[in-house]
Amino acid sequence: MVLLHVKRGDESQFLLQTPGSTELEELTVQVARVYNARLKVQRVCSEMEELAEHGIFLPPNMQGLTDDQIEELKLRDEWGEKCVPSGGSVFKKDDIGRRNGQAPNEKMKQVLKKTIEEAKAITSKQVEAGVCVTMEMVKDALDQLRGAVMIVYPMGLPPYDPIRMEFENKEDLSGTQAGLSVIEESEAQLWWAAKELRRTKKLSDYVGKNEKTKIIVKIQQRGQGAPAREPVISSEEQKQLMLYYHRRQEELKKLEENDDDSCLNSPWADNTALKRHFHGVKDIKWRPR
Repeated sequence: MVLLHVKRGDESQFLLQTPGSTELEELTVQVARVYNARLKVQRVCSEMEELAEHGIFLPPNMQGLTDDQIEELKLRDEWGEKCVPSGGSVFKKDDIGRRNGQAPNEKMKQVLKKTIEEAKAITSKQVEAGVCVTMEMVKDALDQLRGAVMIVYPMGLPPYDPIRMEFENKEDLSGTQAGLSVIEESEAQLWWAAKELRRTKKLSDYVGKNEKTKIIVKIQQRGQGAPAREPVISSEEQKQLMLYYHRRQEELKKLEENDDDSCLNSPWADNTALKRHFHGVKDIKWRPR
């Protein structure tokens, strides 16, 4: 199995294993699917952290309004009355004005937070640990998050809540920063060694038939051009190299400052010692004994 270290730009994403005989059309779609699914898990985790702190989303027509404005306009949060967390709620006002402030109690909050940590651990960048990420692992993380939300909110979330929309694949990311990170499967490109891995070929056409090969591929949106090439040495190796040269310069500086020549009076520094030894004139003293 060929081991792929997938990156976006200079940022590591995940490891993926695939046979060398895999069609690049299939591989590109697979990499893009895992990449986008990991982003979905990150978005859900981020919203669930807000859910645990400030409760469910307010209706779109009430978001950003003050209590006085809501009362003046006679607006009503019907879903807020239905979606009460298990065990009751604790009021914690959302300063941004996106959520209703009816947060779950401490026990239910811990259920959400623990599940968020587990989901992040499953889909985190485990490149250094050498753990490959599969679509099944990402789906398992999403299922765990969905289960935790159902435990805390058995009646479900409002249809406009971003968490529910993510679970139902109805999220609208247009005009958002998160939307810029998503790469459509049909628009995805894989690059290796400054070459585009064309979908009409197989992976082995580029990397050979050695199944123990490890390569770094970069996923890119079509039309963005070739990504930057990998540096000759890693950032950690560069730090160690700079540290070595700094220490060497300090040593040379100390040697230049050290002008003590008292060592020249030592016996081992006498260049006539061997001659006097053979002539028998070693350690001659001129004063009476």
